[in-house]
Amino acid sequence: MYDVAIVGAGVIGACVARELSRFALNVVVLEKDADVATGSSRANSGIVHAGYHTLPGTLKAKYNISGQRMFDKLAEELDFPFIRNGSLVVIKDESDLPALEELKARGEANGLDNLYIARNGALKELEPNLNADICAALVIPSGGIVSPYEMTIAFAENAAQNGIEFILDCQVTGISKNENHFSIQTSKGTISANTIVNAAGMYSDEINNMLSADKLTIQPRRGEYCLLDKTEGAMVKHTIFQLPNKMGKGVLITPTVDGNLLLGPTSTDQSSKADVSTSVDGLNDVLTQAGSVLKQLPTYKIITSFSGLRSWLATDEFVIEESSDISGLINLCGIDSPGLSAAPAIGVEVAQMLAKRLNATEKENFNPIRKGIRPFRNMKDEERKVAIKENPDYGHIICRCESVTKAEIIAALRSPLAINNLDAIKRRTRAGMGRCQGGFCWMRLLDIIADECGLTLTQVTKSGGQTNILIEKNKSSF
Repeated sequence: MYDVAIVGAGVIGACVARELSRFALNVVVLEKDADVATGSSRANSGIVHAGYHTLPGTLKAKYNISGQRMFDKLAEELDFPFIRNGSLVVIKDESDLPALEELKARGEANGLDNLYIARNGALKELEPNLNADICAALVIPSGGIVSPYEMTIAFAENAAQNGIEFILDCQVTGISKNENHFSIQTSKGTISANTIVNAAGMYSDEINNMLSADKLTIQPRRGEYCLLDKTEGAMVKHTIFQLPNKMGKGVLITPTVDGNLLLGPTSTDQSSKADVSTSVDGLNDVLTQAGSVLKQLPTYKIITSFSGLRSWLATDEFVIEESSDISGLINLCGIDSPGLSAAPAIGVEVAQMLAKRLNATEKENFNPIRKGIRPFRNMKDEERKVAIKENPDYGHIICRCESVTKAEIIAALRSPLAINNLDAIKRRTRAGMGRCQGGFCWMRLLDIIADECGLTLTQVTKSGGQTNILIEKNKSSF
């Protein structure tokens, strides 16, 4: 019997798990996929929003502001990349200046400092590569960028180090409420828990609707992106937005923490909760909008395109509360943008709520520190020599584009979370994320995963389940 079962290991579930690991509680995280950060936390803009856009008094504003202020300390404790590069909201027409002033006033009402509007030479000095017709921009110094999947992995690993159990590849198929506990039917058997935290993202309505008469409906909203080579990462310093509309903050242009240039997303409502395909029209829309802001956009430097889904509710507001009719079911639903920015604050509040509910005491041995895998690409020459001397596997480059070594691959496979697929390695080391997109390294990665995990080559998958890379051909068919 668990005290708490968290359904979903995206950034929200991982943040709640890490904060709950501070307390003497028996907690399990159930994730339907073969790794954490495989849904919305895998494919989004990676923006830590300052909070200028959210309406004062809303849950989005509350958690956005408190969450983004936590990132500097959390990035240091949990060793994930985070940069406060600042944000700009740009306009082309003087008639839009009142809308920019309104955003500034909204940000100040939310408690943000040092907002100002830059024009003419001051604006060009901030971002020399903006198109000549950009006439003004709201400058928000506290905006930032992060790797969303690395952040999620960091929270999850620290939670696991502090005693939280993760069961991956574990699909929840049904839930029933008994007199004083829940019975959760999964693809790996029945699990009992006193309370449930519903952090299932795109599927959080389905988890709620298994139990509650107060039904929820998640609207999948797809966003398409283009990623440019690292040679173009310095084209902008800030994250550059256009004026937001009812569908979101529009197509942005931003450097990434890894040095690439990211363009997107579009915003398209769809019925499928699984379709993350890209389209010619969608990607053309990204390039058209980005090209209207940035001069001489080097589209020939695009190395990949992708899309992600956001879980939107018609109320356009977060749901962070206990179910109205099911005691012990804590719903965290409709956590779309600025959900990534808000996640740390949501994690703290939900953990404190549950600790009080379950009369839990804080652990004396909670360790807030998690060290990530040390990237060979970031080492200086002398550091590399020492690393190779201590561990010769640092001398074997597996991914040429990102300078990822065999030592890093093995460290990822030996992490606190049990992983054994290509995409999980990719998220932890960047092997396969570079210019050739895995064309050189994927076969070598298969060999290392198979050797380290005791698998045959045909058992190694891209992302778990039936995504096998190689199949054994029937000899009789020759």
